[in-house]
Amino acid sequence: MKKDPLREKSFQLAIRIVRLYKYLTEVKKEFVISKQIMRSGTNPGAMVREAANAESGADFVHKLAVAQKEAGETQYWLELLFATDYLTEAEFQSLYLEADQVARLLTSSIKTKKQNLKTH
Repeated sequence: MKKDPLREKSFQLAIRIVRLYKYLTEVKKEFVISKQIMRSGTNPGAMVREAANAESGADFVHKLAVAQKEAGETQYWLELLFATDYLTEAEFQSLYLEADQVARLLTSSIKTKKQNLKTH
């Protein structure tokens, strides 16, 4: 099976977000933002999987665009968690960097697919 960096990175981000959710709810007793970041942080991986079975090139781009928006939302929740002292700077930096890498891979994939759609 061919390596797919976007699929792998988005899945790894989802794993870390699930672990963050558990930490926030069990240790920090935070139940509102944790639900938001759980939803947005696991969505990119799910949308990447959906895009693999897209009905068309436009559908593929749309699914990755949704994932891109959710990755950006995840970054927002991470910023808020850090600003409100739920995350240390090291925790924030590590998670934020991973979400940013996923967002960049999504942007690159969307641009590539749009270019390929124009030339065919």
